[in-house]
Amino acid sequence: MFRRSAVAPLATLAVTALGLSLLTACGGDADARSSSSGGLSSVTLKVGDTGWARLQAALKLAHLDDTPYKVKWSVFQGGDLQLQAVRAGALDVASSSEIPPIFAASDGKANFKVVAVQKGNTLLQEVVAPKGSKITSIAQLKGQKVGYVKNTTAHYFLYELLKQAGLKWSDIKAVPLLPNDGLAALNGGSIAAFASYGGTIIAAHQQGATTIGSGRDILSGNFLWEGSDSTIADKTERAALADLIARVSKAYAYIRDGHEKDFAQVTATATKQPVSQALQQIQDGEKQRPTVAGVTGEAAIASQQKVADVFEELGALNRPLKVSSFWTDDLNTDLEKALAS
Repeated sequence: MFRRSAVAPLATLAVTALGLSLLTACGGDADARSSSSGGLSSVTLKVGDTGWARLQAALKLAHLDDTPYKVKWSVFQGGDLQLQAVRAGALDVASSSEIPPIFAASDGKANFKVVAVQKGNTLLQEVVAPKGSKITSIAQLKGQKVGYVKNTTAHYFLYELLKQAGLKWSDIKAVPLLPNDGLAALNGGSIAAFASYGGTIIAAHQQGATTIGSGRDILSGNFLWEGSDSTIADKTERAALADLIARVSKAYAYIRDGHEKDFAQVTATATKQPVSQALQQIQDGEKQRPTVAGVTGEAAIASQQKVADVFEELGALNRPLKVSSFWTDDLNTDLEKALAS
């Protein structure tokens, strides 16, 4: 069994200006805490979402957004920024790939734990070259400036793709960029290729970019839910978090059950793409790996440990990291009940 250990929050870590503005816009109150004696109605969870508020949209479509507790959502460009906000005490709950928690916990002072694993598709995880580029393969990136989203899936699969092509990380001029900045750099010609995911890749293709490498078969498909130590320690907040994760899983089951076109229409509006294209992406994604939440376990920990070891090999971590130190099974019982209800 792996259990939560008490770790003090890192008081000196500040949320980025973007994160603070988003939290303000979404009505976040960093001082708001729940009381176990007040029941679920007293709970307010500050929860992160990535990209275009996809999780919120899924809950609303499935009529599962009317929770018995309050949820204050904040949208970020990536899971890494969500975990920065958790570290600063501005979020209670984050969702990410396997990679951001590795870096958020690399100093040994994490104030969060992985509480659940959500399976998801690994499509739209790509290295793209701009319209008109003569670059058609990863091997051709040698000596080129290549943008990537640092400490995310893009960082990981770019490194693995380079290895498959017989290249080292040092063989490219790697440029860490946020998704929107990377897209602008790609279109502006200041980088030869960009490794990113999700909406950025959709937008890149709309602007004529072509895929030269994919993380589809490199990534595990494990997407993680993280809770702050204070949220996990509170019995009522823990129950609310388990309920929220289960609702997201059920929302995707609802979408798969004949409501994919409805969700495609919502997605297309948010991502500014044709409904037919959004529908195909949803169908392809759920066919590859249905979005389903589950409890933590040794297999998922081992999967993330493998990723952490790769980043150590890459030199991105300054010391070995035991990922089990920031995993917990404290939510498993509540989550199993919530998923079964």
